[in-house]
Amino acid sequence: METKVVKPEETRIFMEGQEVDREYFHTDKLVFGTSELMPGQTGAVDPGHAISHEVFYVVRGTVLLRCGDRLYELKEGMAQIIPPTMPHQLTNIGDCKCIVSWSLAPGE
Repeated sequence: METKVVKPEETRIFMEGQEVDREYFHTDKLVFGTSELMPGQTGAVDPGHAISHEVFYVVRGTVLLRCGDRLYELKEGMAQIIPPTMPHQLTNIGDCKCIVSWSLAPGE
């Protein structure tokens, strides 16, 4: 694989509840994208990934991350790793649009 630049308008865009997702890269080794939520919005519950760990990194804003039955408040600059098969969900609890980057490895 060679290096590649992907612009936002070239991404695969999809919705998970009220969460707007953009998938930038999807290979057998890695999946990378972003999620956006406006204040008060909640994404759909992601049931987890069969073999992949997922990392969330908060680029902007503050989110409440539900992992199983636990809640985590993540602010700008914070990251969280989610083990395989762990259900999770994001809610924007801040007062501005939040942006969360996420990646899965290996890719599924």
